[in-house]
This record gives sequence, C-alpha cells and structure tokens, in this order.
Amino acid sequence: MPEHPAAATVATVAGVPVDTRHWIGGRRVASADTFADHSPIDGTELARIARGTAAEAEAAVAAARTAFPAWASTPPAERARLLHAIADGVEARLADLAAVETADNGALLRSHLRGVMPRVAHNFRFFADRLLELAHPELDTRGHANRVSWDPAGPCVLITPWNAPLMLATWKVAPALAAGNTVVLKPAEWSPLTASLLADIAAEAGLPAGVLNLVQGYGDEVGAPLTAHPDVRRISFTGSVPTARRIAETAGRNLTPVSLELGGKSPMLVFADADLDLAVELAVGQYDNAGQVCLAATRLLVDASVAEEFTARFTGRAAELRQGDPREESTDLGPNIHPRQLERIDGFVRRALAAGARAVIGGGPNPELGGLYYRPTLLAGVAQDSEVVQEEVFGPVLTLQTFDTEKEAVELANGTRFGLAATLVTGDRERADRIADQLVAGTVWVNCFFVRDLRAPFGGSRESGIGREGGDWSFDFYADLRNTVTAPKGWSDRG
Repeated sequence: MPEHPAAATVATVAGVPVDTRHWIGGRRVASADTFADHSPIDGTELARIARGTAAEAEAAVAAARTAFPAWASTPPAERARLLHAIADGVEARLADLAAVETADNGALLRSHLRGVMPRVAHNFRFFADRLLELAHPELDTRGHANRVSWDPAGPCVLITPWNAPLMLATWKVAPALAAGNTVVLKPAEWSPLTASLLADIAAEAGLPAGVLNLVQGYGDEVGAPLTAHPDVRRISFTGSVPTARRIAETAGRNLTPVSLELGGKSPMLVFADADLDLAVELAVGQYDNAGQVCLAATRLLVDASVAEEFTARFTGRAAELRQGDPREESTDLGPNIHPRQLERIDGFVRRALAAGARAVIGGGPNPELGGLYYRPTLLAGVAQDSEVVQEEVFGPVLTLQTFDTEKEAVELANGTRFGLAATLVTGDRERADRIADQLVAGTVWVNCFFVRDLRAPFGGSRESGIGREGGDWSFDFYADLRNTVTAPKGWSDRG
C-alpha cells in the first residue's frame, strides 16, 4: 500500500470529527502509512486511518508500562470516579457515537441509540461500582488470618472485533482499568472509528496519560508485536479461532495469561410443547446485525412433529423483515461489514446448495439493494457433518434440522466443536432443566435470548474460548490474586 503522508488527521464521519491517528501516551501519533476505512452502507471511503507497525506497538506498551505504577496505586475510589466520568462522556456523546458506528460497521442506528451505546456507558459504571464492592475474604487457618486481595497485573493488550466495536471494546477496557491496569487497545481495522472517539472521551474525563492507549492497524503488522511483547501481562481477544491459536502460542512464550472469546455455532432447540409464536420470534431475531453476532443461534433444531408449522410461521415472519439503509428507523437488516465477509457468506451458501441443501428463504445477495446486502437465508436439508452446519458463517444464514427425541436433540446441539451458547424453547420446566444440564455451552437461554447481566460469567466452551469474564470473573482475570497469611503471634511489644 502506498504511503499517504498528506492524509488528513481528522475525518468527518456522519457530521462528527474523528481523529484518525493513534492515541499513545496521552497524545495523537501519526504513522508513515494509512489504510482506508469504508462504510458498508454504500462503500464510500470514510477515512484514512493511521496504519500501525511494530514501532507504534512498542511505543504504546512503553507508555502503558510507564503509566502503570501511578495508576495501580490510585485509590479504588478515584479509579471508580474516573470510570464514571468516562461513562458521563459516553452519554453526552451518545448520538455522535451511534452515528459514527452505524456508518462504520453498518449496524442499525436505532439499536446503537437505544441499546448498544447505553450499554457502553453501563460497562464503565458497572465495573466502577463493582470495584468498590469487591470482597476481600478473610479465612482462619489454625488462628492464622488469610486475607485475599486483587492486585493490578500490569499493561493489558485488548484486541476487539468489528461486529459491535465499542461495546465489546469497553467490555474489556472497563474492567481492565478498574482493576488498576493500563491498556493498549487495538480495534478491528474494519471498524476503528468509535475507539478513537473513546480515547478523546477518556482524556476529557481526566484519565491520566498512558493509562489508555489506542493503536490501529492490521493484525500481522501491529497486533502480533503487541501480543508478543514481554511487558504485556494480560491479553484479551475476541475474534476467530485461527487468530486465537496464534495469539495463545505467542503469549505462551511469555507465560502471559489470555482470555479468548471466539466463534460460535449455537443451537436453538424448539420442542413440540413450545410456544411456537415465541420460538419463531426468537429464531427470526437471529438475523440481528445481519447475522454478525457470535452468540447467534444459527442452527435451528426443531421437533419433527411441529417442524412444518414452525417453518411456515418462520417464513411468514421473516418476510416482514425490511432490509435496507441501517440509518432508517424502519430497517431491520443492514449490510454485512465488508466485501470479503459477503464473499465468505455467499461461499458457504453456494457450497451448501451444491451439496443438496434447499433454500427455504433467501440464498444469495439482495439483487435489489446490491452492495453488501445479503438476503436473510434459511437452509433445510443439511447434514449434521456438512460445512454449513459445522462452521461459523457469521452472516444472515440459519440452518434447519429436525429431531424426534430429546437424546437426538442434545446430540445435534452438542455436535460441533463450538460451545458458546444455546437456546431452549419449551413449555416444560423440568425438560428445560434436564436439557440445559446436558448442553455444552457457556450460556444457555430458556425461552429467551441475549439476556445479559454483567454480574454473570460469560465465555465459551470447547473452541468457543478460554476463560470467563463479567462480574468478579473479570477481576479474577485482570488482577493478580494474592493471599496474605498472618500468624497470631510473633509481634513485638511495639507492634
């Protein structure tokens, strides 16, 4: 890629000025080269983003290392105050953040305004409050007092995805900062803009220089040197399994703890006693964010006795979905993020159809909209061992399989290498408990979907990830746990 030394350092996106440079040590830093960031809505170039290298990675880690001692020794009440100040800044700029992120990743503006950006602020408020609520249990061992504490670990590298850029970034940034760590954030190159706005908001809130650093660029150019750096004490990554394998191997050389939230191929089990209207509504909801949701229940497993009725109701409800410009209030499905992602999605579908699958609905790009719009698709007649059932598509593509018994339903549900989430729809509470206990999944929803409480653990089983975050589990990861054992005697008279 040619250099762009004259590229503007501030782009105007949806009427909002966005600095396109890195944020390192409390100041903006340019790179010798840039890369283009395009909107998935219409393909227009939004900005040219500073393209980080090993040099920027080194500078960011150095800044985080320098800032760490003072931030680690900052009293918890002051850290919590600053996190609340960042949340205040997010809420003050909620409309700007929503507009920029919609332009950048194509998700619905209404969702950003009403759910996603308020959740960004909540992430900071929750972990600020949780920091002050952390218990420091004292245990007695034959008169000796054991006191457990959470100590800041050091500089953290946080690598975040493009499907919910700011919300998933702050899901990591907030607990890392609350725990007393400094941060180097590397956002996905397909949707980096709101991370830059977050750096501005944090600085305006008074976060000390070097506590939060932002480095933009490609994984092999800047992500790799970040995760290989010996001064990094925690790495949290959300993304693909192949990338996670490389990160884990690199981190292992430095014995750097990692938290990995990876792919999913989650099932939705619909039993004959289910409320079919509820089941259909939950199933159609899996097209949210154009299917670009790691937790999405993309495998619909339906009791054979109600499969025909379920399918008829599903197709009728899906036909009501409006696909189009995500900035419009009436839109239900926007575009997919990038031409490479659209090609990947269509490749899965075309290979499935060639192998004998049947497109109940959809089956290809939307010819009326063109661009990156892919029609919501449901594939039937798919085998359990087929690619489209076993691999994460990450687009608006669901598969439909049937079962006759609970045992078969569980076997189908557990029959992939993933284990991120599962959804059950049944009218029988005992069945729900019985089936939930047999599913391999980090989260199981019963008669609902995407209900998330930050107090609860979140993460995946099998190749869906390593570790759990949320509540005290986040502090367990982002802190070094210490136990101080004190004898009941041995004190001097002056003690």
